[in-house]
Amino acid sequence: MKETNMNEEKVERLIRELLKEIGEDPNREGLVRTPMRVAKALAYLTRGYQMKPHEVVNQAIFESGSDNMVVLRDIDVYSMCEHHMLPFFGHCHIGYISRGKVLGVSKIARIVDCLAARLQIQERLTNEIARAIRDETNAEGVGVVMECQHLCMMMRGVQKQNAVMSTSAVLGSFHDDAATRAEFLSIVSSSHHR
Repeated sequence: MKETNMNEEKVERLIRELLKEIGEDPNREGLVRTPMRVAKALAYLTRGYQMKPHEVVNQAIFESGSDNMVVLRDIDVYSMCEHHMLPFFGHCHIGYISRGKVLGVSKIARIVDCLAARLQIQERLTNEIARAIRDETNAEGVGVVMECQHLCMMMRGVQKQNAVMSTSAVLGSFHDDAATRAEFLSIVSSSHHR
C-alpha cells in the first residue's frame, strides 16, 4: 500500500524554503538531505489518511463462544496535534463487550495506528477509536482511555514536561451501565500498579 498521495518533491522544496525562513542554510552538509528525510517522515506519520479502520481489520473477526469483556491495555500511541504539528504520544487502553464476535488482537492496535497517523486532537482520536471498535465488532459496549503527553505543551507554551492528558470515550453498555464502566476502569487502572 502506498503510504501517501503526498507530492514528496513538492514537500522537499517547501522544507528547503522553510529552512531558509528560520535562518538556516539548506545547502550546508548536515541539511542537504533533510528536506528529503522530512518529506519521507511526513508521508509515514500521516499514512492514516490512506487507510480506513475497516481495511486494516481485513476480516480478522472471529466467533467467540461468550460475551465477556475484552481489554487490551498499554497500546502505544503516536500522533501529531493538528494545532502545531508536533507529536503527542502515550498509551491507549481499549475494552469492549462482544456479541459473539471478537477482533484479532493485533487488529485493535492497527485501528489505533490507522487513526493516530493523521493530524489529530486527543479527544477526537479517543472517540474515533471507540466508534471504529464498535463498528467493526458490533460490540454491546466499548470503552477507550487514552493518556498522552503533548510536545506542543512540553517544548513550547507553558513548558510543562510532566503533564499527562487523559481522555475517555464510552459507548453502549460502557456508557449506560455504571458497573460495566467501573469494571473496565478498574482493569485499566490496575495497569498502573504492576
